[in-house]
Amino acid sequence: MTPAPRTSAHPSRPHFTVLGPLAAHRDGVPLSLGPLKQRLVLGLLLSRPNTPVGTDALTDAVWPDDPPRTARKNLQVYVSSLRTLLGDGRTASPGLLVHDCGGYVLRVEDDEVDALRMRRLARSAAGLEPASAVGLLREAVGLWQSTPLHDLRRSPALAAEGERLERRCLSVHEEWAECELALGRGPAVVEELRELAERHPLRERLHAAWMTALHQSGRRSEALAVYDEYRQELARELGLEPGGAMADRYRDVLTESRSHGIARSAASAELPPDPTAFTGRGGQLRELIDALDRPGGEGGTVLLTGPAGSGKTALAVRAARLLADRYPDGRLLVRLRDSAGAAQPATTVLDRLAGLTGVPATPQAWRRWLVRHRALVVLDDAPGEHTVRGLLPTDGRSAVLVTARGLLGGLAPVGRVDVPPMDPAEALDLLARFVGTARVSADRAAALRVVHGCGLLPLGVRVAGMRLSVLRHLPLAEYADRLADPACALDELSAGDVLVRDRLAVAWRDLPAAQAQALAGLASAGLEGPFTLAEAAAALDSPVRAALRTVEALIGSGAVTTSGGEVTAHAAHYEVPRLTWLLARENAEERIGRPVVVPG
Repeated sequence: MTPAPRTSAHPSRPHFTVLGPLAAHRDGVPLSLGPLKQRLVLGLLLSRPNTPVGTDALTDAVWPDDPPRTARKNLQVYVSSLRTLLGDGRTASPGLLVHDCGGYVLRVEDDEVDALRMRRLARSAAGLEPASAVGLLREAVGLWQSTPLHDLRRSPALAAEGERLERRCLSVHEEWAECELALGRGPAVVEELRELAERHPLRERLHAAWMTALHQSGRRSEALAVYDEYRQELARELGLEPGGAMADRYRDVLTESRSHGIARSAASAELPPDPTAFTGRGGQLRELIDALDRPGGEGGTVLLTGPAGSGKTALAVRAARLLADRYPDGRLLVRLRDSAGAAQPATTVLDRLAGLTGVPATPQAWRRWLVRHRALVVLDDAPGEHTVRGLLPTDGRSAVLVTARGLLGGLAPVGRVDVPPMDPAEALDLLARFVGTARVSADRAAALRVVHGCGLLPLGVRVAGMRLSVLRHLPLAEYADRLADPACALDELSAGDVLVRDRLAVAWRDLPAAQAQALAGLASAGLEGPFTLAEAAAALDSPVRAALRTVEALIGSGAVTTSGGEVTAHAAHYEVPRLTWLLARENAEERIGRPVVVPG
């Protein structure tokens, strides 16, 4: 067999995903992979790339119990269909799927399969110093989407391949975490390690890394608790004691705790309580901590942006708490709006900062304090650039984290972290925190419809979970049907005195009149997303150039988002976050005086 060349992937050839559900794309367009048995054949070939897979192994994967007499002929049909599918849809791609050495071989390059790319990146990182390896490993772990091949695991052969791939993903994740920890980056990885360790309770190396991350974050008692819980689980399940490396880590933490007496209290903090049921956001939390925990201890400004309800404040508070050791002079949060959502006067904000730090209530005195101290200050929910411009550090080691719905494009160069909607798995975990894992697992499809009905935004999912925790008799499927109806979805997103509509109304009032009218126009045309610039122009009844200016203004206000990489404005796809779209639709109805008809 001639090995597949190890060059960069050709753009016209398909790219495959196995570190999650089986998928294939060509030039960014998803390919339909056909019926289950055909996908099982492709899944096994991708699990053993560039290696002959015999017909017996393929038969066992497709028909594990009772293969038909026509199994070999059926396999030939599936392979023939795959050759055409992976070609151009009409003719087979030569040399991609061949018969060789008594079996079928799928010849692919490293960059054409996510699992091969992960392996190549991990091998490139092997033997490098942590500072050089961490970027390669971070890219590698970013390829892991979810349980490998989870849509094909009804086949024992594919389940075994999926478990093998998952073990490899875990090993690479552990290697990456250990590099981050070697660089003292425990706060950046602690939450991600917690989620993985909870899903893999017997994985010792993972728990050792989690212990170290907690220790580096100043959470020694929690680090010791991780060891105790792991030791008990290991004894209960396997009758074993933790290995030497983890026991050594435990003794190190224990010795340091005793030498310091009770762990020293965290630096002075004026922060809200740690968000209850904080779930997921591992990627954004790591990006935010990376931006705030700079090499050499330099300060600066970081802007955290996202649509209304995306959980920016909760994410900012979690990051500030994790960075207690990095900012010994304090972690402070000052809200830039009052309880009704109106902007606080500059004098009120300065008075609040003066009360927290003891400096005179002037911008000059405040900036001098930032220069002399190493503190982390969260300026929460900025209405605009003018409300924060005079409060930002110009020098020194303090950092200011600004949260805002709008992009605040008028600020000087700052670090930027976007907060998109949650991924579905994170949103399901958050829902389960309120309604229980059993209820979500009993009808996972309906639970997914619920979180999608909330736009995958934490605000909506939390309120939905609070409502469902009270309405225990209500089936998830029925509630999902209610959320799918735009006419009543916002009415359903309420729990006691917590109303999503009220929270969204603040963002609506912030929009300039022309932008609010345009957003209502998009909603009245049924454009939630994704939609193109041409579709926006038609909905707004305006020339494309004017529609572009309007859409970009809405992006700047946080009312419209874009997805994907850099593309031209005409090729881009735009979207109105679902909760924002629901409120815009209501306002459109009020404006035109009749119900809005939503296409489809």
